[in-house]
Amino acid sequence: MSDRISYLDGEYLPHGSARISVASHVVNYGTGCFEGIRAYWNRRQQQLYVTLLPEHARRLVSSCRILSLDSGPEEHQVIDVVVGLLRRNGPREDTYVRPLVFKSEESIAVKLSGLRTSFAVYCQPMGEYLDTTRGLSLTYSAWRRIDDNAIPARAKVIGAYVNAALASDEARQNGFDEALMLTNDGHVAEASSANIFFVFDGELHTPVATDDILVGITRGAVIALAGELGLKVVERRIDRSESFAADEVFLCGTGVQIAAVSEIDRRRVGCGATGPITSKLRDAYLGVVRGDLPDPAGWRTPVYE
Repeated sequence: MSDRISYLDGEYLPHGSARISVASHVVNYGTGCFEGIRAYWNRRQQQLYVTLLPEHARRLVSSCRILSLDSGPEEHQVIDVVVGLLRRNGPREDTYVRPLVFKSEESIAVKLSGLRTSFAVYCQPMGEYLDTTRGLSLTYSAWRRIDDNAIPARAKVIGAYVNAALASDEARQNGFDEALMLTNDGHVAEASSANIFFVFDGELHTPVATDDILVGITRGAVIALAGELGLKVVERRIDRSESFAADEVFLCGTGVQIAAVSEIDRRRVGCGATGPITSKLRDAYLGVVRGDLPDPAGWRTPVYE
């Protein structure tokens, strides 16, 4: 993919030619939204499968509405461009796709309306986002999760990810793999860029959508899989102290996939290894998205005809 192709405002271009100005609104103010989408290469079938593409397209369009990004793409356009881009690049490996809708106008006006909106997509090879061969170590960040009434947490706003970057850097500098973030009133929200699940007595518990989380696409897949496996899922407010008593903990998201957590703030989670429920969900999820298990819910979009 050294000669990869990207997409910008209706054109498929050499990646190096898909550029915007340093004076563009999004560069100066972070005014845009994005999605992160995985595509998995199945060597046996010689097929590349895009994971939950319609769901990602739907959320991108929803993010645009929340942020008043007028003239953004419709769901079917996002799907068509993503598949078209992958076909043009022809990857035979796991690949990450990044669609963006943003204000490209060269303007210093601090506003959203009346400014040109652009749509771009690029892709690149992507393996494991974090080292998931072992359980992850987490710590509660001093940085609080952005409030939905400050920057909409339900939208993947480009500028809002400064919040995640601050928390993630703080955690790594202190010797942890990832950060956990609390709401302004002290309840568990999510990791810096992943949702979180706790297992208590065989039940899955996860923060409620109104606790400033991004309602993750993979989170929804986990909830659906849990139902198929006969596991109860409870969405509720979760206190920080509860997390230290969980039997199992795992993160989920497009990048991290499903990753076990072995410790939180130096406190061991359960037996300190990947628990049976986490393992069962991870195997089921990866089996479906990689094309090795049946796909009754239609999570896979094949790229190559």
